[in-house]
Formats: sequence, structure tokens, C-alpha cells
Amino acid sequence: MSNNNLSGNPADGDAEALLARARLMMIISALTTLIAIAAVVSVIGYRMFNSGGAIGADGIITLPKGARLISTVASAGRVAVLIDVGGTSELLTFDIKTLKQTGRLRFATEP
Repeated sequence: MSNNNLSGNPADGDAEALLARARLMMIISALTTLIAIAAVVSVIGYRMFNSGGAIGADGIITLPKGARLISTVASAGRVAVLIDVGGTSELLTFDIKTLKQTGRLRFATEP
């Protein structure tokens, strides 16, 4: 009887070629994944270090004369300032980048 597992068998050559092709595809897939991860990390890092949305030390918001500051909060690109002007509460909103007033809400009691 003869042994069919000799190295000259065409089936072994096809299997080796198939394994070589699979290895090549795995290497290409791994490199593509690494490049994609590096691109995502680079974009996140760029946006973190170049956000430019912070208020500088020179930012000044002027309030009406005689106003008393009650509270402030910053969210969604806006700064909200709650003040008391002569016993009446007002909520002023400002754009966080330009510090220009974008809205005013006055609170009053019903007569």
C-alpha cells in the first residue's frame, strides 16, 4: 500500500496555497484595522487639543447696574447667568465663544 500524504501530492500544494492566501488576508485585515484605530485616535486627540471653545481670561460679561449675581452655569455652547435686579430675578444667556447676549428671561410674580 502506498501513503497518500507525500509532499508531492497536488492536494497538499493546494492546501498550502490556501493557507498562504488566508494568512495574507489576515495580515491585510489586521493592518487595515490598526490604520483605522490610529486614524480615530488621531482625530480624537486633535479635537481635544484644538477645541478652541474655552473662554479666555479676558472674557467679561457686563451686568445691569445694581445687579446681584445669584448663579451661573455653562452648557451646550451657552453661559446662563441668574441675577437679581432690584428684587426681580432675570436669567441672561450668552454665547460661550463670543460672550454676546443671546437671550433674557425675566421672572415676575402674578398680581
